Parts: sequence; structure tokens; C-alpha cells
Amino acid sequence: MIRFEKVFLRFDTGISLRELNFTIDQGEFLYLYGDSGSGKSSILKMIYMDLFPNSGTVSVLDFDSSQIKRRDIAIVRQKIGMVFQDFYLLSDRDIYSNIALPLEIQGLKADVVRRTVSLKADELGIRSRLSHYPHELSTGEQQRVALARAIVNSPDVLLVDEPLAHLDSTAAKEVVKHLWKINESGTSVIFATHNEKLLREDPARTMTLVSGEIVKDREA
Repeated sequence: MIRFEKVFLRFDTGISLRELNFTIDQGEFLYLYGDSGSGKSSILKMIYMDLFPNSGTVSVLDFDSSQIKRRDIAIVRQKIGMVFQDFYLLSDRDIYSNIALPLEIQGLKADVVRRTVSLKADELGIRSRLSHYPHELSTGEQQRVALARAIVNSPDVLLVDEPLAHLDSTAAKEVVKHLWKINESGTSVIFATHNEKLLREDPARTMTLVSGEIVKDREA
């Protein structure tokens, strides 16, 4: 479903990724593990077609980075959800409107949007918060809102970039539990983290990065 072939990426400040070769299968749960600056976020951005390699190719859902047309990037992104450590919730919209945004952009009918938002909010335990605003929620609840927004259109792939950074241990465990449930439903989850404890408590395939290179790729 996702393939990196001889991928090399250089920024003006230096090399970010060196000769990456790997594949990610449909329905897989993968940790990208490494310190800040190791290349985790760059890999996620390349899957999202927000960054492109200087050489090599990134293939995502049958689209190739070296050949993809601008109009097709939007098609790829509709099939990919993203969750960040900074939640990027819209402060002037209530929780319902934040979650509904991807569906409204697609032009879905209001009744379909209502049903889908209610379903995802139920799954994540935040239905009672739909009429509230982001500042009225705890950080754990805000992260679950961001997660609901990322999966509301049932993406094939969910990209997760250090989502536990601002959470206490209880809220963090809750978010991880939901990510595994999402994966069990068939969505591929690619989880960037520097949290070694997490890898021990919830093992999955782990790709370890150091200075833009894969130094280890092991199954759970």
C-alpha cells in the first residue's frame, strides 16, 4: 500500500533522509521510532504528499510521487488522516463543527454528516462534548477530537505524529487504546514517537531511525 524506494531527501540545512527502502501493508500498525530530527515527520509528510524526494519514489495507494498530478494529491489526502501533537482545532468552532469539517469539504449532505460525526464521537467517548468549544475540554479530550476529525471519513491510512506529548499517562493510554481499535477496523496506522516505554507496553512493528537512516526494522 505504501512503498519507499531509494528515497533521498535533502533540505538546505542538511540531509533529512538517506536511501530509504521499505513497504507498509494494508492494515499494518507501524511505529516510526527515533529522536527529534531523525526523519520521522519527513516520512509522514512524504506519505501525505506534502514533501517529495530529491531522488527515489514514494508510492501511496497506487499513486507515485514522481508522476502524480497536482489534482490527484487531493484524492490521496482524502484517504489519509493526520493527527499531530498540536491539535490544530479551530477555536471559533464547536467540537461538532471541528469533527465535521472534512466531510463538509467533501460536500456530503447534512444528515450524512450528522450521523457520521455522532458515530465517531460515540466511538471516542466525546459525544457529550459536541456542543462545547475546544478551550472547554481537557487536553485528552482535545486529542480525541483531533483523532475523531482524522478518522471521520474512514481513511485507509492514519498518520500520527507524537500525539501523546501533551497528555498525562491516563489520557495517553486512552488515545493509544483508540488507535489500536482504529487499526483493528482495517486502517493502517503509522505512529511517529520517541517514547520507548510505549513500544514496550504496546508492541508492533518498529522502524528505528537515526539521522535519516533506518537502523532497525523489526516485527513485534
